[in-house]
Amino acid sequence: MAEHHCDPELLVHLCGRRDWDRASAAGEIRPDSLREVGFVHLSTQQQVHLPANRIFAGRPDLLVLYIDRSMLAAPLRWEPGVPGDPASMLFPHLYGSLPTGAVVAVRPYPLGADGRFPPLIGKQALVNRQAAVDRRASNLPGSSSAS
Repeated sequence: MAEHHCDPELLVHLCGRRDWDRASAAGEIRPDSLREVGFVHLSTQQQVHLPANRIFAGRPDLLVLYIDRSMLAAPLRWEPGVPGDPASMLFPHLYGSLPTGAVVAVRPYPLGADGRFPPLIGKQALVNRQAAVDRRASNLPGSSSAS
């Protein structure tokens, strides 16, 4: 079986297309969870299919936002996915808004043939650190694409 590696510097956040459009205009992502529980739910590329299927089951407009964790200013904590169960899988939680400048790539998250979201492996997980480097370079003052 082939081994798949995902960039540990990149985290992911899930949202619908309209939510992303609003966030892009505002410059930050402030999902309901930030108000309700105090943090933004994030995942690793290896685990994102779990919340996708639990929270967004069957949603055809789901997007995967790839986040460069080095560009996050708010505290990031790894906490149990099941509150109160320290043995449950740990997920990254961002205790503040998610700046859209930390988003290095946005990709559709298509449903599989079985109607579920598949794990992000192979070609879907090819978003890597180079994307973050390219994005930062293009946003530097004086670069041709920063205007």
